[in-house]
Amino acid sequence: MAAWKLPLIVAALVVPIVAAFALGGGGVGVAVGALAAVALVVVAAQQRPRGPIGSTPADGARHVLLVVTSAVEEPAAVRRIAAATGIVDGSTEEAEVLVLAPAKIGFLDRWASDVEGARQTAQRNLVATVAALAKAGIAAEARVGDEDVVQAVEDQLQSFQASEVVLVSREDDAERAGGAAAELKERLRADFHHLVLDGG
Repeated sequence: MAAWKLPLIVAALVVPIVAAFALGGGGVGVAVGALAAVALVVVAAQQRPRGPIGSTPADGARHVLLVVTSAVEEPAAVRRIAAATGIVDGSTEEAEVLVLAPAKIGFLDRWASDVEGARQTAQRNLVATVAALAKAGIAAEARVGDEDVVQAVEDQLQSFQASEVVLVSREDDAERAGGAAAELKERLRADFHHLVLDGG
């Protein structure tokens, strides 16, 4: 954090509280102070560390983390993925492939802590994608991840040291995937590719 930011933050918290005490008395001052404290906690909770993600595989082998935001079943889409990653028939022994599907949790489901439906949908996406890859001769394992694409990748890279990460999204998911792709490109130590398929 830049040196000038901390005094500015403190001033932004203290000045309204002092003004509320001076103009409205003790009750208003305490209320404004409580609101400032809540705002500070909310902002702090939403902050994420922005350091590098992942580490270089020690074995020198290819480990591909394939992140899919929806099911990939079409043979043409699988061919595009194989071409983009360099994984083709007969070469899967040279690359370990892990497919990761972030669970898309709806707003109301999040508040109700009902994540089971989202996880089941992500699991179905994984089954369809892994089956389509298998038909093309590409063996892969599968995992369901966090709803946030970047967080899902970061979590998975704790146990799977990827040499490359490929984000596969649809045109109709451009906003969500585009932001994630920009952050992954900036923060990943591994090679990164973003492959956009036709809307499905």
